[in-house]
Amino acid sequence: MCEFKSLASPLGTTVLGNGVNFSVFSRHARTVELLFFDRADDARPARVISIDPGTNRTYHYWHIYVAGVGPGQLYGYRVDGSSDPANGLLFDRAKLLLDPYSRAVAVPNGYDRRAASQPGENIATAMKSIVVDPSGYDWEGDTPLRHPSARTIIYEMHVGGFTRHPSSGVAEHRRGTFAGLVEKIPYLQQLRITAVELLPIFQFDPQDCPPGKVNYWGYSPVSFFAPHQAYGSRRDPLAVLDEFRDMVKALHRAGIEVILDVVFNHTAEGDHRGPTLCFRGFDNAAYYILERDRSRYANYSGTGNTLNGNHPVVRRMILDSLRYWVEVMHIDGFRFDLASILDRDESGQPIPNPPVLWDIESDPVLAGSKLIAEAWDAAGLYQVGSFIGDSWKEWNGRFRDDVRSFFRGDPGSVRQVANRLVGSPDIYGHQEREAEQSVNFVTCHDGFTLNDLVSYNCKHNESNGEDNRDGTDDNRSWNCGIEGSTDDAVVEALRNGQIKNFLTVTVLSIGMPMILMGDEVRRTQRGNNNAYCLDNETNWLDWTLLEKHADVHRFVTLLNAGRALADVQHERARISLNQLLKRARQSWHGVRLGQPDWTYDSHSIALYAQLLNEGLDVYAIMNAYWEPLNFELPALSGGRLWRRWVDTSRDTPEDIVPWRTAPALSCEEYRAGSRSVVVLFAETEPDKRSC
Repeated sequence: MCEFKSLASPLGTTVLGNGVNFSVFSRHARTVELLFFDRADDARPARVISIDPGTNRTYHYWHIYVAGVGPGQLYGYRVDGSSDPANGLLFDRAKLLLDPYSRAVAVPNGYDRRAASQPGENIATAMKSIVVDPSGYDWEGDTPLRHPSARTIIYEMHVGGFTRHPSSGVAEHRRGTFAGLVEKIPYLQQLRITAVELLPIFQFDPQDCPPGKVNYWGYSPVSFFAPHQAYGSRRDPLAVLDEFRDMVKALHRAGIEVILDVVFNHTAEGDHRGPTLCFRGFDNAAYYILERDRSRYANYSGTGNTLNGNHPVVRRMILDSLRYWVEVMHIDGFRFDLASILDRDESGQPIPNPPVLWDIESDPVLAGSKLIAEAWDAAGLYQVGSFIGDSWKEWNGRFRDDVRSFFRGDPGSVRQVANRLVGSPDIYGHQEREAEQSVNFVTCHDGFTLNDLVSYNCKHNESNGEDNRDGTDDNRSWNCGIEGSTDDAVVEALRNGQIKNFLTVTVLSIGMPMILMGDEVRRTQRGNNNAYCLDNETNWLDWTLLEKHADVHRFVTLLNAGRALADVQHERARISLNQLLKRARQSWHGVRLGQPDWTYDSHSIALYAQLLNEGLDVYAIMNAYWEPLNFELPALSGGRLWRRWVDTSRDTPEDIVPWRTAPALSCEEYRAGSRSVVVLFAETEPDKRSC
């Protein structure tokens, strides 16, 4: 029988023959113990193995091969060393530690975050790692989809909230799980979504929140390799891996990419008062950016600590995590939460060429994956338009703000919204980057839903228990005359129109559009713009809204269908945004042709563009004025007529029509209703499109 020698690489656990190799990093530890458990809530280990630093330590890697164990084995570590906060050392032998490379996590019924924060042992209430052999899954030929960005429509969603509401029609034990999401894939297909962006699905700490609340969003990771156990529908802690992969495979078969919202900027261990769960117990000073007073954490994330992303060990962990999700779990891309933190060095200062970001961009395993940055952090580093790299796309926060301002009727917003419509060349043009560098959105998980954006002037976060102090005050919202829900038909019609305005500009602007889960049926959070701690109907998608707001759902579906026809030749040819705009032969207009009104008090603009590759002339009118306006229409050659595809001022089904049935117009002017968007087109090559 072959005997295996323990190895420092790879980190984590590796099933070899009739046993498992364990390897972890700890530079300053004096002793490291490996503990095995039979059950997640065991108060005592079934076996304790001391790792000999003389024979089983290579450099700073502690490793051991254990025969007779295999997949499903629960384990954790006890690490002893100096407790010297002034020098950044926080070893605590009493605490059970998760393996930083754990591929699965078992959560005991009595998990207690407080026990990990207080003196004394916490074994019974601690999360435990699980040995995994990921090689046995049958992908049945599945591979990441690699959709062109020009035809990508992202649907930002929460795995739990998507099906947890009783109205979802999903069986109770599958609600709020990966399996529940699979049941609703036909809905996503009908909506013409091409990618789902899942709020964090890495194992997170649900207790990292105010007392009496729950960490619902999941921006509180304890592991960068393990899927969140609670999103599995079965009690077997290993089954969640197959359930996650089943979901990815099913989405791919439906033509839908999977993008993960990843949190590599902080962990659930919080500040100096927080729990010892994993990283700080192995090597606090390596994993975190510390203040000059090394007993305190730099807090560029706004959550208590900041991951030390450019430390060599942490860089490797981040790369290993991303590779794992691409190679083993078949993920199509990643959205990096507070990505600008990865621009900081170990002292917290931004650096010109951050190694971790270039590592991610240049890694051949990740080549072709969609990389999306939230290009700011909680300490004021704002890099929209200047984020490092050649292929990173960016959440365009200025798109969100400027489009909101324009349709609210703010003066001085016309020039800004015009730039957002054509890919934000004022932000991205200097880089000669692709047209889809900008991820365009008006709403996301963080802030008002689209319904609440047009229903509330102020945030209403009282249910969070922080006296309405939390959440941004810069919402740029307008309640259309009444605060909150109403049966007033006039107000409701105005809100419907405004919602359609936002959706039209988001989906049709140059860039990569993103829609928030439930905006297509006017999901409400009752004015809460920071609902991170509420796992209830405030956040869940109420599926009865599909019937109540069928007109909005229909509108989004046809809008997305039109986006799906977008030309992708510029992307394949790597034509920059600036080059694309020059080739499009665009021009700006006002109510009179050739006379755009860029003045401070203007509230309307029109864009003419000739899209040669698509065989189209397009005329888009945006009227945020509170009265109708008559716009002169450009003359068309060859006796062609303008056809109306979208007019948000009209009642359904005339607000948007299937492309082929768009009615022809014989007028020289078009009357755009108050607070409306109109999209007209004329084909230079008839029958080139169908939808």
